[in-house]
Amino acid sequence: MAMVTVLALAGLQLGAQPAGRFVGTITAVSGDTLTVKTDAGDMRQVQVPAAADLKRVEPGQKDLSAAVTIQLSDLATGDRVLVKLDPEATGTTPQAAQIITIKRADVALKEQKEREDWQLRGAGGLVKSVDAAGGAIVLTSGAGPTAKTVTVRVNKTTVLKRYAPASVRFDLAQPAPIDAIHAGDQLRARGAKNAAGTEIDAEEVVSGSFRNIAGTITSLDAAASTMVVKDLATKKQVTVHITPDAQMHALPETMARMIAARLKGATPAAGAPAAGAAARPGAEGGAQQAGGRWNSQSGGGRAWAGQGHAQGGDELRQMLNRAPAIQFGDLKKGAAVMLVSTEGTADVTAITLLSGVEPLLEAPAASQNLLSNWSMGSGGAEESAAQ
Repeated sequence: MAMVTVLALAGLQLGAQPAGRFVGTITAVSGDTLTVKTDAGDMRQVQVPAAADLKRVEPGQKDLSAAVTIQLSDLATGDRVLVKLDPEATGTTPQAAQIITIKRADVALKEQKEREDWQLRGAGGLVKSVDAAGGAIVLTSGAGPTAKTVTVRVNKTTVLKRYAPASVRFDLAQPAPIDAIHAGDQLRARGAKNAAGTEIDAEEVVSGSFRNIAGTITSLDAAASTMVVKDLATKKQVTVHITPDAQMHALPETMARMIAARLKGATPAAGAPAAGAAARPGAEGGAQQAGGRWNSQSGGGRAWAGQGHAQGGDELRQMLNRAPAIQFGDLKKGAAVMLVSTEGTADVTAITLLSGVEPLLEAPAASQNLLSNWSMGSGGAEESAAQ
């Protein structure tokens, strides 16, 4: 994956990071002084004397054997750096003895390659069953008429990870055994697929447990960034927290009706746009060609199927990604929403949310599968790596 902590993964086992060195991202270069925002969140300035040892490594490089010597002028904002301080230096500004960097452009290129590989060799959906002893996980993938069953096979070399409770960011996922995966979980795998795409020998798997909610907003609290939703399935009120990380989109009406028709296996009404048409500038509802919050950060953003040619469920997920992004202030009391959230009964945190979904609620089962797949497909393994 594109590495936000790639320096640690490049064979530089930092652990708690001693006081004499730190890892972060360059935010400014002024003369011979760098300003670095560390991974701990603080801002550090460091002077780079002419005698400092400056090295550039590639993303994923495991040691410094292939590192290239560079000059201070080669460093730029956005580059990732490991700074080792000179313990003998005097003066008010700390001096660097060594800087190891991964260039922002190199990370971006690796991210793009990873995204393309996840799109080409990836598969995902909701877990139907898990055979831990046999190393087989059965998924239901897609939605409506495009739904299919996919068997994910894992072995001792497969990298298995589990999402953090409130995240679909791959970089926050933690190693977990296969028996941590349960029916109803969301899962994404990458590896060699058969021609039909119904089996995959997984090299990487990431999974998580989340809740799907469809309902109407009964109240909004802008100060607390929370809303109360009446869950149509349970008929109970649920308090939903909206954080800055939540991905929220509004479906234009024409797009919503077209997706609903496809989920029910019907032909879109005359005059409805062709697949992806609502994503073009000027299309109804103002949808724009954008991959949502995930794409805007990238990379790392963004979409499981957000680029390139897609079919069936992937094409529908593309359309969801391209729907206009919204903020908390755009939500209205009485509006229908569908969301994927953290687990919980009365109090949850939204991960992904769609408004303008009234037509989709006419096909609730298919819509739920679509939203679950979109949740991971909009900010999953290949996308979140650049956070």
